[in-house]
Amino acid sequence: MATLYGKGRGKAGSHAPKPEKPHWLNMSAKDAEALVVDLAKKGVSVPKIGLILRDSYGVPSVKMLTGKKITKILEENNIAVEPHEIIALKKRIKTLKKHTEKNKKDMVAKRGLQLTEEKLRRLQRASKKQTENEGD
Repeated sequence: MATLYGKGRGKAGSHAPKPEKPHWLNMSAKDAEALVVDLAKKGVSVPKIGLILRDSYGVPSVKMLTGKKITKILEENNIAVEPHEIIALKKRIKTLKKHTEKNKKDMVAKRGLQLTEEKLRRLQRASKKQTENEGD
């Protein structure tokens, strides 16, 4: 989701790994899927699963290896996961509310809280519409 009220940040950043499987990777697609499911059952979030696979198992991209994203693998195995954007926004709202209770005159933080709450509502509405459309 793009920023609505802030300055644009450009498109600089890291590049995705090459689409072909590296020659040094010994893990098969089935092993990767099983590992994703095991980590999700332990309560690890989707972004953390990707980091664990990258850092501990040397998998540069789960999608490159399996042909499916991590969320798609979890959906196929009937594991419900809340989108990480929503989790991050809820965490931010919690910290902003704590800050505004302590600093009642901080109007900039109150405005940021309002914008964040609205962004959360928009995301929840969009994800609800998306699930309704998938059911049709």
